[in-house]
This record gives sequence, structure tokens and C-alpha cells, in this order.
Amino acid sequence: MSQAIRQEVKQMSEDLARSLSWLGPLEQDEVARRFADQHLALRLQMLRSTVERAAELRAEYSQRYEMLRRRTFALALSAVALTVAATTWIAMRG
Repeated sequence: MSQAIRQEVKQMSEDLARSLSWLGPLEQDEVARRFADQHLALRLQMLRSTVERAAELRAEYSQRYEMLRRRTFALALSAVALTVAATTWIAMRG
């Protein structure tokens, strides 16, 4: 995880611990450390989930793109074949 995120979480955890004024300094340090550990673990899990979802979407859209490409090619090939057939038919009649 980036240094900026770690610093942000550290600041958040220290702010939270200081807001619990009835705790002693050692207890506040423990609360800050535990909060930071849990928060970083949560962010890491969210990041992993996002990466996994991005891979799923990439695979899904690649598959759809391939299907669309094949359909477009088939349509273009059909149009060319139809044009050739129509041109040949017109040439034979005329």
C-alpha cells in the first residue's frame, strides 16, 4: 500500500484514539494501532476485490468484443456476397 495511504490511516487512528480522552496514553496507543491495522486490512481487501472485479470485467468485455467482431465480419461478408450475387444476376439479365 502506498505511503500516503499509510500516513492517512495513521493520522485517522491517532485522531480517533485522542478523542477517547478517558483512556490512558498506552491504551490510546493500543486503540490507534488496532484501528490502523484493521483499517489497512479492510482497504487491502477492498483493493483486492476491485482488482478481481476489473479482471472479471476485462474478460467479460473481451468476450463480448470478440462476439461483436465476428458478427460484424459475418455481416460484412454477407453484404459483399449479396452485392456480388446481385451484380452477377443483373449482368446475366441485361
